[in-house]
Amino acid sequence: METDTDREPPRTRLYVGEPLSAGATVGLDHERAHYLRHVLRLDRGDRVALFNGRDGEWAARIDGFGKGWCSLAVESRRRPQAPEPDLWLLFAPIKRARIDFVAEKAAELGASLVWPVLTRHTDVARVNVDRLRANAIEAAEQCERLTVPELREPARLDQAMRDWPAERVILLCAEAGPVKPIASAVAELAPGPAAILTGPEGGFAKDELDGLLKLPFVVPVGLGPRILRADTAALAALACWQALAGDWAAGGADVRPPFRSPASRNQEPG
Repeated sequence: METDTDREPPRTRLYVGEPLSAGATVGLDHERAHYLRHVLRLDRGDRVALFNGRDGEWAARIDGFGKGWCSLAVESRRRPQAPEPDLWLLFAPIKRARIDFVAEKAAELGASLVWPVLTRHTDVARVNVDRLRANAIEAAEQCERLTVPELREPARLDQAMRDWPAERVILLCAEAGPVKPIASAVAELAPGPAAILTGPEGGFAKDELDGLLKLPFVVPVGLGPRILRADTAALAALACWQALAGDWAAGGADVRPPFRSPASRNQEPG
Protein backbone atom coordinates (compact mmCIF):
# COMPACT_ATOMS: atom_id res chain seq x y z
CA MET A 1 0.00 0.00 0.00
CA GLU A 2 1.37 3.42 -0.98
CA THR A 3 1.91 5.84 1.89
CA ASP A 4 2.21 9.62 2.02
CA THR A 5 5.96 9.17 2.40
CA ASP A 6 6.10 7.18 -0.86
CA ARG A 7 4.48 10.09 -2.70
CA GLU A 8 6.91 12.69 -1.37
CA PRO A 9 9.18 14.17 -4.04
CA PRO A 10 12.93 13.55 -3.72
CA ARG A 11 14.75 16.04 -1.54
CA THR A 12 17.68 16.47 -3.93
CA ARG A 13 19.20 15.15 -7.17
CA LEU A 14 22.62 13.58 -7.43
CA TYR A 15 24.78 12.67 -10.42
CA VAL A 16 26.44 9.26 -10.04
CA GLY A 17 28.64 7.13 -12.25
CA GLU A 18 27.15 3.74 -11.41
CA PRO A 19 24.52 1.94 -13.56
CA LEU A 20 20.98 2.58 -12.32
CA SER A 21 18.22 -0.04 -12.17
CA ALA A 22 15.54 -1.18 -9.76
CA GLY A 23 17.11 -2.92 -6.77
CA ALA A 24 20.63 -1.58 -7.35
CA THR A 25 22.69 -0.12 -4.52
CA VAL A 26 24.75 3.04 -4.93
CA GLY A 27 27.44 4.10 -2.47
CA LEU A 28 28.39 7.73 -1.93
CA ASP A 29 31.78 9.07 -0.90
CA HIS A 30 32.54 11.16 2.17
CA GLU A 31 31.78 14.52 0.55
CA ARG A 32 28.35 13.55 -0.69
CA ALA A 33 27.49 11.60 2.45
CA HIS A 34 28.34 14.73 4.44
CA TYR A 35 26.19 16.84 2.12
CA LEU A 36 23.13 14.65 2.59
CA ARG A 37 23.47 14.16 6.33
CA HIS A 38 24.87 17.43 7.63
CA VAL A 39 23.89 20.02 5.01
CA LEU A 40 20.44 18.79 3.96
CA ARG A 41 19.81 17.03 7.30
CA LEU A 42 18.53 13.89 5.60
CA ASP A 43 18.24 10.57 7.35
CA ARG A 44 17.68 6.92 6.59
CA GLY A 45 14.50 6.43 4.57
CA ASP A 46 14.55 9.87 2.91
CA ARG A 47 14.22 9.90 -0.86
CA VAL A 48 16.66 11.33 -3.42
CA ALA A 49 16.79 11.28 -7.22
CA LEU A 50 19.77 9.86 -9.13
CA PHE A 51 20.94 10.20 -12.74
CA ASN A 52 24.05 9.09 -14.60
CA GLY A 53 23.57 10.44 -18.13
CA ARG A 54 22.66 6.99 -19.50
CA ASP A 55 19.78 5.36 -17.64
CA GLY A 56 17.36 8.23 -17.01
CA GLU A 57 16.43 9.54 -13.57
CA TRP A 58 15.70 7.14 -10.70
CA ALA A 59 14.14 7.45 -7.28
CA ALA A 60 16.29 6.09 -4.48
CA ARG A 61 16.05 5.90 -0.72
CA ILE A 62 18.81 6.44 1.82
CA ASP A 63 19.60 2.98 3.14
CA GLY A 64 22.13 3.99 5.76
CA PHE A 65 25.00 6.22 6.82
CA GLY A 66 28.41 5.27 8.14
CA LYS A 67 31.66 7.00 8.89
CA GLY A 68 32.38 8.75 5.61
CA TRP A 69 29.85 6.90 3.47
CA CYS A 70 26.20 6.67 2.55
CA SER A 71 24.30 3.82 0.88
CA LEU A 72 21.34 4.42 -1.45
CA ALA A 73 18.77 1.82 -2.52
CA VAL A 74 17.52 2.44 -6.08
CA GLU A 75 13.75 1.92 -6.37
CA SER A 76 12.04 3.03 -9.60
CA ARG A 77 12.67 5.13 -12.69
CA ARG A 78 11.15 8.60 -12.62
CA ARG A 79 12.14 9.68 -16.16
CA PRO A 80 13.58 7.80 -19.15
CA GLN A 81 16.77 9.00 -20.79
CA ALA A 82 15.94 11.45 -23.57
CA PRO A 83 18.03 12.91 -26.41
CA GLU A 84 19.52 16.36 -25.86
CA PRO A 85 20.88 18.97 -28.29
CA ASP A 86 24.38 18.27 -29.59
CA LEU A 87 25.91 21.67 -28.95
CA TRP A 88 29.53 22.32 -27.96
CA LEU A 89 30.93 25.45 -26.36
CA LEU A 90 34.54 26.42 -27.06
CA PHE A 91 35.74 29.48 -25.20
CA ALA A 92 39.00 31.19 -24.33
CA PRO A 93 39.67 30.78 -20.58
CA ILE A 94 39.01 33.80 -18.39
CA LYS A 95 39.60 34.65 -14.74
CA ARG A 96 38.65 32.07 -12.11
CA ALA A 97 35.27 33.28 -10.84
CA ARG A 98 34.05 33.97 -14.36
CA ILE A 99 35.29 30.71 -15.86
CA ASP A 100 33.45 28.84 -13.08
CA PHE A 101 30.36 30.84 -13.99
CA VAL A 102 30.68 29.88 -17.67
CA ALA A 103 30.92 26.15 -16.84
CA GLU A 104 27.91 26.35 -14.53
CA LYS A 105 25.68 28.29 -16.92
CA ALA A 106 26.75 26.29 -19.97
CA ALA A 107 25.47 23.20 -18.16
CA GLU A 108 22.19 24.95 -17.39
CA LEU A 109 21.86 26.08 -21.00
CA GLY A 110 22.27 22.53 -22.31
CA ALA A 111 25.79 22.47 -23.77
CA SER A 112 26.87 18.88 -24.38
CA LEU A 113 30.60 19.67 -24.28
CA VAL A 114 32.60 22.54 -22.77
CA TRP A 115 36.13 23.05 -24.06
CA PRO A 116 38.60 25.80 -23.05
CA VAL A 117 40.78 26.81 -26.02
CA LEU A 118 43.97 28.82 -25.70
CA THR A 119 44.32 31.76 -28.07
CA ARG A 120 47.07 34.31 -28.66
CA HIS A 121 45.46 36.81 -26.29
CA THR A 122 44.34 34.34 -23.64
CA ASP A 123 45.46 35.75 -20.29
CA VAL A 124 45.06 32.59 -18.19
CA ALA A 125 47.96 30.19 -17.72
CA ARG A 126 46.15 27.28 -16.05
CA VAL A 127 42.63 25.87 -16.08
CA ASN A 128 41.37 23.67 -13.25
CA VAL A 129 39.21 21.28 -15.28
CA ASP A 130 38.25 19.26 -12.21
CA ARG A 131 36.76 22.37 -10.60
CA LEU A 132 34.91 23.24 -13.81
CA ARG A 133 33.55 19.69 -13.96
CA ALA A 134 32.33 19.93 -10.37
CA ASN A 135 30.54 23.20 -11.18
CA ALA A 136 28.93 21.62 -14.24
CA ILE A 137 27.77 18.59 -12.24
CA GLU A 138 26.19 20.72 -9.55
CA ALA A 139 24.43 22.84 -12.18
CA ALA A 140 23.08 19.73 -13.92
CA GLU A 141 21.78 18.43 -10.59
CA GLN A 142 20.01 21.72 -9.89
CA CYS A 143 18.50 22.33 -13.34
CA GLU A 144 17.16 18.77 -13.71
CA ARG A 145 18.92 17.87 -16.94
CA LEU A 146 19.66 14.17 -17.38
CA THR A 147 23.28 14.50 -18.47
CA VAL A 148 26.40 16.40 -17.49
CA PRO A 149 28.40 18.16 -20.20
CA GLU A 150 31.79 16.70 -21.06
CA LEU A 151 34.65 18.93 -19.88
CA ARG A 152 37.70 18.67 -22.12
CA GLU A 153 41.24 19.53 -21.20
CA PRO A 154 42.40 22.88 -22.62
CA ALA A 155 43.92 22.85 -26.09
CA ARG A 156 45.46 25.47 -28.35
CA LEU A 157 43.04 26.89 -30.88
CA ASP A 158 45.03 25.55 -33.83
CA GLN A 159 45.10 22.06 -32.29
CA ALA A 160 41.35 22.08 -31.75
CA MET A 161 40.76 23.08 -35.37
CA ARG A 162 43.25 20.58 -36.79
CA ASP A 163 41.15 17.53 -35.92
CA TRP A 164 37.75 19.20 -36.07
CA PRO A 165 34.86 17.02 -37.38
CA ALA A 166 33.83 18.70 -40.61
CA GLU A 167 30.13 17.93 -40.13
CA ARG A 168 29.99 20.10 -36.98
CA VAL A 169 29.45 23.74 -37.90
CA ILE A 170 31.12 26.39 -35.73
CA LEU A 171 29.35 29.66 -35.01
CA LEU A 172 32.30 31.98 -34.56
CA CYS A 173 31.42 34.98 -32.41
CA ALA A 174 33.54 37.56 -34.22
CA GLU A 175 34.06 41.10 -32.96
CA ALA A 176 34.51 42.65 -36.41
CA GLY A 177 34.37 41.98 -40.12
CA PRO A 178 31.54 40.65 -42.30
CA VAL A 179 29.21 38.74 -39.97
CA LYS A 180 25.59 37.68 -39.96
CA PRO A 181 23.36 38.35 -36.96
CA ILE A 182 23.41 35.13 -34.97
CA ALA A 183 19.63 34.69 -35.29
CA SER A 184 19.84 34.77 -39.10
CA ALA A 185 22.82 32.43 -39.18
CA VAL A 186 21.20 29.85 -36.89
CA ALA A 187 17.95 29.98 -38.86
CA GLU A 188 19.86 29.07 -42.03
CA LEU A 189 21.71 26.10 -40.52
CA ALA A 190 20.77 22.58 -41.53
CA PRO A 191 19.88 20.34 -38.59
CA GLY A 192 22.93 18.69 -37.12
CA PRO A 193 25.76 19.04 -34.59
CA ALA A 194 26.95 22.55 -33.88
CA ALA A 195 29.48 24.47 -31.79
CA ILE A 196 29.94 28.00 -30.55
CA LEU A 197 33.40 29.57 -30.36
CA THR A 198 34.09 32.75 -28.39
CA GLY A 199 37.39 34.53 -27.96
CA PRO A 200 39.30 36.14 -25.10
CA GLU A 201 38.74 39.59 -23.63
CA GLY A 202 41.25 41.06 -26.06
CA GLY A 203 39.67 39.36 -29.05
CA PHE A 204 41.23 36.95 -31.51
CA ALA A 205 44.55 37.87 -33.08
CA LYS A 206 44.20 38.91 -36.73
CA ASP A 207 45.94 35.82 -38.09
CA GLU A 208 43.79 33.58 -35.85
CA LEU A 209 40.62 35.21 -37.14
CA ASP A 210 41.82 35.05 -40.75
CA GLY A 211 42.63 31.35 -40.35
CA LEU A 212 39.25 30.58 -38.80
CA LEU A 213 37.38 32.36 -41.57
CA LYS A 214 39.06 30.15 -44.19
CA LEU A 215 37.66 26.96 -42.63
CA PRO A 216 34.59 25.63 -44.47
CA PHE A 217 32.73 24.71 -41.29
CA VAL A 218 33.08 28.15 -39.66
CA VAL A 219 30.22 30.68 -39.83
CA PRO A 220 31.06 34.13 -38.42
CA VAL A 221 28.20 35.64 -36.43
CA GLY A 222 27.56 38.88 -34.59
CA LEU A 223 25.97 39.38 -31.18
CA GLY A 224 24.61 42.87 -31.64
CA PRO A 225 25.99 46.40 -31.45
CA ARG A 226 27.41 46.22 -27.92
CA ILE A 227 30.82 44.83 -26.99
CA LEU A 228 30.14 41.91 -24.66
CA ARG A 229 32.45 40.47 -22.06
CA ALA A 230 33.78 37.04 -22.99
CA ASP A 231 31.58 35.18 -20.50
CA THR A 232 28.49 37.16 -21.52
CA ALA A 233 29.12 36.43 -25.20
CA ALA A 234 29.43 32.68 -24.63
CA LEU A 235 26.17 32.44 -22.70
CA ALA A 236 24.28 34.81 -25.01
CA ALA A 237 25.26 32.69 -28.02
CA LEU A 238 24.20 29.47 -26.27
CA ALA A 239 20.83 30.98 -25.41
CA CYS A 240 20.29 32.19 -28.99
CA TRP A 241 21.05 28.76 -30.43
CA GLN A 242 18.82 26.96 -27.94
CA ALA A 243 15.94 29.37 -28.64
CA LEU A 244 16.18 29.03 -32.41
CA ALA A 245 17.47 25.50 -33.06
CA GLY A 246 17.69 23.67 -29.73
CA ASP A 247 15.26 22.31 -27.20
CA TRP A 248 13.86 25.75 -26.36
CA ALA A 249 12.42 25.75 -29.87
CA ALA A 250 10.77 22.34 -29.50
CA GLY A 251 7.58 23.80 -27.99
CA GLY A 252 5.78 22.81 -24.84
CA ALA A 253 7.09 22.29 -21.33
CA ASP A 254 8.71 19.09 -20.17
CA VAL A 255 6.31 17.44 -17.73
CA ARG A 256 8.37 16.13 -14.83
CA PRO A 257 7.63 14.47 -11.53
CA PRO A 258 7.68 16.84 -8.53
CA PHE A 259 11.10 17.72 -7.21
CA ARG A 260 11.92 19.67 -4.06
CA SER A 261 14.98 21.78 -4.83
CA PRO A 262 17.49 22.03 -1.98
CA ALA A 263 19.47 25.07 -0.97
CA SER A 264 22.79 25.57 -2.68
CA ARG A 265 25.38 22.97 -1.77
CA ASN A 266 27.73 25.80 -0.87
CA GLN A 267 25.48 27.06 1.94
CA GLU A 268 25.62 25.32 5.29
CA PRO A 269 22.39 25.64 7.32
CA GLY A 270 22.40 28.11 10.16
